[in-house]
Amino acid sequence: MIFTEPRFLVFFLVVYGVYWALRANGPRKLWLLLASATFYCAWDWRFLGLLLFSAGLDYFVALGFERTRTPRARRGLLVLSLALNLGFLGFFKYYNFFVESGTGFLRWLGVPATAPTLAILLPIGISFYTFHTLSYTIDVYRKKFEPIRRLTDFMLFVTFFPAMVAGPIVRAAQFLPQLAEKRLFARVDVRACLTLFLIGFVKKGLVSDHIAPVIEPLFTDPGAYSASSTWIGLFLYHVQIYCDFSGYSDMALATAGLLGYSLPKNFDFPFFAQSIGEFWQRWHISLSTWFRDYFYFALGGSKGSSVQGILLGSLTMMVVGLWHGAGWQYVGFGVLMSGSIIVSRGWAMLVPEGSRARTVVSFLGTPLMWWFLFWNWILFRSTGWEQGWTMQRIFFFLEDGGTKQLEPAWLALVAAFFVVHYAFYRGWFRRFAAVNDWIYSASVGAAAALVLAFMATETKAFIYFQF
Repeated sequence: MIFTEPRFLVFFLVVYGVYWALRANGPRKLWLLLASATFYCAWDWRFLGLLLFSAGLDYFVALGFERTRTPRARRGLLVLSLALNLGFLGFFKYYNFFVESGTGFLRWLGVPATAPTLAILLPIGISFYTFHTLSYTIDVYRKKFEPIRRLTDFMLFVTFFPAMVAGPIVRAAQFLPQLAEKRLFARVDVRACLTLFLIGFVKKGLVSDHIAPVIEPLFTDPGAYSASSTWIGLFLYHVQIYCDFSGYSDMALATAGLLGYSLPKNFDFPFFAQSIGEFWQRWHISLSTWFRDYFYFALGGSKGSSVQGILLGSLTMMVVGLWHGAGWQYVGFGVLMSGSIIVSRGWAMLVPEGSRARTVVSFLGTPLMWWFLFWNWILFRSTGWEQGWTMQRIFFFLEDGGTKQLEPAWLALVAAFFVVHYAFYRGWFRRFAAVNDWIYSASVGAAAALVLAFMATETKAFIYFQF
């Protein structure tokens, strides 16, 4: 069930109406828990048991931290949680990848080997809900958060449908305190939530889903296209992946907000960053901060020398790359991002502030970041190594691989997107929030009618559902 589908709108209207009709907080939360389970089952009911088991495991592990008297026993419980949660994630997401890679390596050495691969379906949202539960377990272990007693509240935290399948990654400290108090409709900014949902709907249904079928053939067979078309396609993918993922995040925040709950911000105009490090502070913020707090800091990245910090930062980016998917293209993506961390931090250490070199690079920061992101998107989006190498060769050396063309007119869409994006960045639309209800309603209604008239006829799954 995708946020831009009519059946989701019907589903949400029912959930919304019943939720606010219920007076007591307990029945409301039970209703949301039932709705979230229904939402997940709409994808594949067979994995609901795995989701509930993972949540139940960490609920009881956290309670066990209080009952154990020795540090060794507490560490044992933490290891149990990490082993089982990451074990499930590793099996479903990476088993076939590692088996096939290992078999291929043995064959390369001349050793006969057969890959015992399995027909494994990836449970939707497993990367996200695993990180939800692990953040809770680790924070309770670190004594930063008291374990929750009410099992249904914890289950709702893990399964809350706006953020369950593609984020943002929500931490227990951000969400569980909200469940303790009854949500008041008077505190819900309905206008802001509806506007945010419409913005996300436009990004996904009007922009991303129209771009997807245009660039799909290019990434499947890049050698058939000209160099100019490759660059046009990269600009389009630049826009598509942002509109797809940030559009989902916008709609997730909006639906949660309409129910009285707040989720963490996941994007902060990343395309206006002036370095790749700043880009990651603005892109998928909930993921980058999760790895910072639970991986980078846990390994001592903030306590050692500058060199140690650089090496651990690069290792973190490699793991982030592999988190995105089971494939060597994601390993390459992670290695490339890892290299960028080494270069950017090394540059900051070696080149003094106020120098001419710093000034020049600062002036060219955003274009350089875009160029580097294009290189990353090639690895990230390519369907295989052969296609990736072909596209990189065209990207770097401007070789014309074939005669197929993407219409240059598509660049007008890219330009229009960045004009609107910049207008939001500068806050030029903030005055719209102050217009009277009649003007607001008419404007939103007209915008919704326009979107529905021109949105893509085929609804595409969100890109990050595969992660």
